[in-house]
Amino acid sequence: MKFKIVSEIRDIQTIAKGSGVDVRRELDRRYGHGNWRKLKGYAIVEYENGETWLVELHWFEAHGIGRKRMKDKYRLERLA
Repeated sequence: MKFKIVSEIRDIQTIAKGSGVDVRRELDRRYGHGNWRKLKGYAIVEYENGETWLVELHWFEAHGIGRKRMKDKYRLERLA
């Protein structure tokens, strides 16, 4: 389900970087060569159906390319 981030992403942590990113070759091919990192953080998101949740987000990021493939990994608390 699609979502919109309505707060800042907080408590950002690196899960993997460099060769530890298992889809690195695909990211290089699709978005360009970069120093890819897999990150996680927490944010409040609003889904298409109007529900608001605190979720754990996971995404890939490279300098000069930006955040790609953001997904909500875990729904932690329903807010509305």
